[in-house]
Amino acid sequence: MKRIKRILAIAGIVLLALMYAATLLCAILDTSSTMVLFRACVMCTILVPILIWGYTVIYRLAKGRDNQELQEAINTLESEKKQPGKHGNDHTA
Repeated sequence: MKRIKRILAIAGIVLLALMYAATLLCAILDTSSTMVLFRACVMCTILVPILIWGYTVIYRLAKGRDNQELQEAINTLESEKKQPGKHGNDHTA
């Protein structure tokens, strides 16, 4: 699994580097279709890392790695509910 992650990480780095290079070339060159390509390159440069991040978050949640953190958060919320007034949420007069 580590090997697959490493290969995907390298592919992502290469993809981002190619998008940066394409963005630079589109900014330097001046043809009729360059502006459309420039906008597409800039959008991909922004969206690809966001999509990769979202994929990793969804993968972690689906895989169940964060079960312990989720359970700790639930326990914290339940303990806060049992102790009203601790955080100033007690609205009784």
